[in-house]
Amino acid sequence: MFFKEVNKKDSGDTIISNIFIDIFMPMANGLYVQVYLLGYRQACDSKANPNFNNISLAKNLGVPLSDVINAWKYWEQQKLVKIHKNDVEDDFDFSIEFVNLRDFYMNNIDNNKTVAPVKSDTDKLLEARNNPSIVRMFNSINKIIGRPLVPSENMKILELINEYNLTPDLVVYAYEYSKEQKNGNPKPLIYVESVLRNWYDANIISVEDAKNSFTARKDRYSIYRSILNQLGFSNRQPTDSEKEIIDIWIDKYNFSQELISYACSKSINTPNPSISYINGIMENWYSKDITTIEDVEKEEAEFKASKQKEKEENQKKKETKTYNYNNNTNYSKDRAPKVVTRYHNSFNEHFRKYSEDELEAKLLKVQNSKKAK
Repeated sequence: MFFKEVNKKDSGDTIISNIFIDIFMPMANGLYVQVYLLGYRQACDSKANPNFNNISLAKNLGVPLSDVINAWKYWEQQKLVKIHKNDVEDDFDFSIEFVNLRDFYMNNIDNNKTVAPVKSDTDKLLEARNNPSIVRMFNSINKIIGRPLVPSENMKILELINEYNLTPDLVVYAYEYSKEQKNGNPKPLIYVESVLRNWYDANIISVEDAKNSFTARKDRYSIYRSILNQLGFSNRQPTDSEKEIIDIWIDKYNFSQELISYACSKSINTPNPSISYINGIMENWYSKDITTIEDVEKEEAEFKASKQKEKEENQKKKETKTYNYNNNTNYSKDRAPKVVTRYHNSFNEHFRKYSEDELEAKLLKVQNSKKAK
């Protein structure tokens, strides 16, 4: 039994036709139902924000805009909505007209048309078995995981194919890729689903796209390892922040691997080299529009010449200052008056009265007098 609580406060109601609930909702993807209901709620509210659009829907539901677009295309195929483009050049800018489900249902009955019945999982699986590519996919997955898929797994894979518009070959490759990640052990379906979701977000829609993406990531990882080895960190993996910094050097600064390696060589005499230290060099080069090793060498030569010139000028100033100081000192000595005291005068006058012989005689006399005592 189901019943509704009575509430005196009216917060607004959106009436959903039972035709939608009974017939169309069970066979639709859950996200597509959310998009339909949220869009229908806006259409029924006279006070709704007129600027509410597909981007607003995506933000409210926390999903990519492409998912919202795919949902409306699905409902258009079911003939429950009509898409009216607002901007011919913008495929994402359009208005949605919701079809009157009662009229739609009655018109189908009047024209002896029947609305497609809701299919059970068994019916869907039996129908899928009539598709050779789906059969090959299931058989390939069975070999990869080493056991037959259970019906619930079969159904989930079919839902993923429908939801993300996947090819059977890409699903098989996702299983192969997942198995190769660690020790060659098969991964559960939830792991494979996360891989497919990541590929969908990265716009990988074919096996070729996936392989090219792996090649690019492998090449980038080799660069990470090479940089860490040059800095002396051969025994650890790069951190996420280090990867982000290195990606900026490559993707934003457009620095070549040779230039990055040259920058790393600058850390040879650094006690604690790090990605942050090299990043300082890279940011400096980028600000000076340096893009090659030749540009670096030219800038270094100019800097060295500038420092040498500055050193020579400082030395010249120092020598000039010393020369002026010495000249001033000598000049002061030459110009300084001689100080003559009474002691000097009396001393000079005293010794000026005796000759050399007289002084010697006087000295002998003093010595003899001391002996007599």
